[in-house]
Amino acid sequence: MGEIFASPEALQQYLIQFGMMAPLIFMVIQITQVVFPIIPGGLTCVAGVLCFGPVWGFVYNYVSIGVGSCINFLLIRKFGKPLLIRLSSPMLYQKYVGWLDKGERFDRMFAIAIFLPVAPDDFLCMLAGLTKMTFKKFVMIIAVCKPCSIFLYSVGLSTILTQMVGFFTK
Repeated sequence: MGEIFASPEALQQYLIQFGMMAPLIFMVIQITQVVFPIIPGGLTCVAGVLCFGPVWGFVYNYVSIGVGSCINFLLIRKFGKPLLIRLSSPMLYQKYVGWLDKGERFDRMFAIAIFLPVAPDDFLCMLAGLTKMTFKKFVMIIAVCKPCSIFLYSVGLSTILTQMVGFFTK
């Protein structure tokens, strides 16, 4: 099973066998990788674009990553810091725990981090579950800020991958 996550092409070949159910299978994989980050998110974003094209790949990535992010927030809201530490590394927690002391500034810092494709978004969604941020505000931040980073991951990484393949096959 692990070999299907070895490359975007391997995941693409795996999904093709599901025909019309492939988008749903892909979205379940994408949601799972957000909640249990055992598969690199960049790999699944690129696979979405390769399998379904830039528009539908983006849509499937956006919807499933948004759902997974909401699950992360709600899981930590319900089960707290022990689950957060169990699902992430203590080093990552120590790096960002100071954000919790920022109060209202946390919301702005969180929104900026979600907008830019450089932060550990899945972890930050869990960390947000420890704050006083409402679920409604969380969903709004994800809905407004997440498309940019998903677009850059989905289309940007697939463009780079395509260019690299073209370069090495010449």
